[in-house]
Order: sequence, then structure tokens, then C-alpha cells
Amino acid sequence: MAETARRLNDRQREIALAMSRLLAREISHLDEDQRLVELLEASVDANVKTILHILANDIPIEHLQPTTAATEYALRLAQRDIPGHSLVRAYHMGQNDFIEACFAELQRLDCHPDLKLEVLRHISGVVYQYIDWVSLYVFDTYEKEKRRWISARGNLRSSLIHKLIAGHPLSTSVFEHETGYRLDQFHVGAVVWSTESAPGPDDPRNLERFILRLAAGCSCSGPPIVTAVDPSMAWAWLPFGSKPPSLDMDAVRDATTHLAKDCRLALGLPARGLAGFKRTHEQAQSAKAVVLASAGRTPAAVSFGDPGVAMVSLLAKDMDSTRQWVREVLGPLARNDDSAAELRRTLHTFFTTGENYGKTAELLNVHRNTVKYRVSKVFDPSGITLTHDRMDIALALQICHFLGPAALPGGKQHG
Repeated sequence: MAETARRLNDRQREIALAMSRLLAREISHLDEDQRLVELLEASVDANVKTILHILANDIPIEHLQPTTAATEYALRLAQRDIPGHSLVRAYHMGQNDFIEACFAELQRLDCHPDLKLEVLRHISGVVYQYIDWVSLYVFDTYEKEKRRWISARGNLRSSLIHKLIAGHPLSTSVFEHETGYRLDQFHVGAVVWSTESAPGPDDPRNLERFILRLAAGCSCSGPPIVTAVDPSMAWAWLPFGSKPPSLDMDAVRDATTHLAKDCRLALGLPARGLAGFKRTHEQAQSAKAVVLASAGRTPAAVSFGDPGVAMVSLLAKDMDSTRQWVREVLGPLARNDDSAAELRRTLHTFFTTGENYGKTAELLNVHRNTVKYRVSKVFDPSGITLTHDRMDIALALQICHFLGPAALPGGKQHG
């Protein structure tokens, strides 16, 4: 038993990461955004470590305390209105996956098959007891938090917003009467979140204040509608009446920086009516995904309409395939070193300016001949010579511009 636990412990991180990916892929709602995925990984990692400690040291279940990561993950699922059965399924699917890993290790042990069977029986019993105990605890935590959170949100209004976004049958007149927000107008969806590592109790209110001040600066036709998603994130819609707005994103970025230095903002495009209410929110969520994947490379406020954001948001949903495609298109330029980064930056600016050497030199604050030299290093027959279509190259560079090292082979997506 001790030898099996030792071997499993050597592979602990690998087992936990593979299990996290399985759960995020197979269970609905667990991969809604990168932050949620990271919390899932932390919870799985903590649970696997605990089980291995139990197996290695014969610790009684009644002596345990649930891990902070597992408890926090249950709280966050409740705050996001993610169904409780997703949490329960995660524990049972994880249990099966862990037993599969144990079985594989037992097969490699040099002992009698009867002893292997006895060890597997013991492991199965211990893991069952642990999962039964911890899943009851975290589900109770989930239920209590869900009741508290619904009460704290007050939240007939929030409930109606979530129903509308989820596509549940809902009368427009009922929504407008209960929330005081008109759907037959132009809206701009917004997602705003705190970048603080430990959200404070005042964060939800601070996020709402920021949205109200932003709406005032954008000449909205009325007050925005805002709902908290969890303690560090809120959704909002800015109303603009019968005429589509033309938002000055530079002004929005300045306002975000000055009004809420520890916040990030993602916006959708103006859209009208009930369908527009949903669509602009989806776009804001996509813009948020780009911000999270970029690991701080994007400005304080990003719009779905900013150049390249819409396309990059689609590609960021499958980072493994995106990294592979970037490597195929950019070849040596996809290396994660200073030289390749300098060439990528020059080429990206070169394409952005319509292949204008003078404008590129001005934007990069270098000599025109320096730009020509760098471009020639890539496209001259004696240089790196990229063979893909220029449009593909420009798109791959745009991805690198937004996502940085996360888009390169071996890169890691951040939250």
C-alpha cells in the first residue's frame, strides 16, 4: 500500500491536471471561464493530495477537514448559479478517474495478483469513504451559499437577468416591469471584474459604482442594469435609447483606469432589443476571455469591436490548436525569445499600417531602415521566408500581440 501511494504521489500533479481537464470537458458549466477552470484545478489538486496522504499514512476519515480550495470552489459554483448536480458529478467522475490511475499503478507492482487485488479493494474502500464524506460537506456548503447569495442579490432582478441570458421563457413585459429596464432599445453589454487576488466584502458594490459612473460618462439614456455574478465580477448593460452609440474606447479606457484602477472592463457591441441584449452580453464575455488569456497584455478596457478581438476570442477557446497553428504559420518566429518577439512586433505593426515602412518606424520609434532590415530578415529568400498567405501571417501575429507567450508553443493560458 505504501509503495502504491508513493508511486501515485510521484505522479500527483499529472493525475490532478488530467482529472481537471476531464471534468471541465465532460461536465456542463465547469469551463465557463478561465478563473473557474483554475479554481477547479486547485480543488482537484487539493483533493488528490488529501487522498494520497490518507492512503500513505492510514489517516481516519473522521480526522479530516475539507480543503480550503474544495470549499471555495463549491462557494463559487453557487455564486455563479451553476447547478449543484455538476458539483456532485465532478466528485463521482473524479473518483472513477482516480481508481483508474490506481489500477494502472497496481498493474506495475511486482507482487502476487491476490495481493494486488487486496490493495485495490482497500484503496477503493478508502476513496469511496472520502468522496462520500467530502461531497456531502461541499454540497451542503454549496446549498447554504446559494441561499445566502440569492438573498444577498435580492434579487428578483438578478434572477430575471440570468433567466433571460440562459434563454428561459420570460415575458418581456414582466422583465421590464420588475427591473425598470427597457429591452426595446440599444444596449452595450459589459463585464467588469476586480483584479484583486482576495476580493473584499465591498467589491460588488464598488463594481456597481464604477458602472454607474461609467454610464454617466458615456451619455446613456438612463441608468444601467447591473447584477453581481460573484464577489469579484458583475454583468451590466448600458442603455442608449433608439440610436446606436459611438463609444470612444480611448475615453472608456481612461475612465476605467481613473475610476477603478483595480478593475478590468470588457464590452460588447451596441445591439437592439431582446436578441441584442443577449448578443452584446455574449460579445462582452468573449472580449473578457481575450483579456484573461492575455495575462495583462491588454488595456484596462477592451471592446469586442477592437481590431482583432472578435477573431482572437474564437481562437482562444481552443488554445492547444491555436498554438499549433501559430507555430505552423510563423515557424521560427513562434519561438519564445527576445529576437523572435522583436520581429513579431515589427511585422505586426508593419501589417497594421498597411505595410508602410515610415509609419511603422514612427510607431516603433526606430529608423525606417531598421524596419526594412527586420522585414527583409523574414521575407527575403535569404531570411526566414514565411511561406503562408500574408493574411494568415497577419492573423497569427495579431494572436501573439494579444496573448503573448500564451499563444506560443509551450505557452500557458493565464487567468
